[in-house]
Amino acid sequence: MINNYSNILVAVDGSKNAELALQYGVAIAKEKDATLYLLSVVDENAISHSSYAYSKVLSEEKEAIEKELLKNIYYATEQGLDDVIPLVEIGNPKEMISSVVPTNQSIDLIIIGATGKGMIQSNQLGTTTSYVVQYAPCNVLVVK
Repeated sequence: MINNYSNILVAVDGSKNAELALQYGVAIAKEKDATLYLLSVVDENAISHSSYAYSKVLSEEKEAIEKELLKNIYYATEQGLDDVIPLVEIGNPKEMISSVVPTNQSIDLIIIGATGKGMIQSNQLGTTTSYVVQYAPCNVLVVK
């Protein structure tokens, strides 16, 4: 059914566009009485090329992500949303956001920022966002 979302995924990475995506996700989840999944992905390729020990960098990344997710959960619950599920995945962000998590969690709407952390703000979509729009099995809302 059109716009009958019950499982909404918001990709969060600490960027300004991700904050906007979270706001949209919370509003839509409240309106539809849906479950809100907050997904942050540790890019395994990015940390595997680090000069630090892999496990140390992975641990630091997960800790930073968990701290950011706690802020996001707090925001969502303060807005009156009860069903918020945080997810931290390790792997390729494009694949995790576009197919792995949506398939595993029966996601019917993905909300993602036009550009992510580290991207220069512009009118162009980020590569991860473009990939998600192209390959996601469900509707994708891009915010900027």
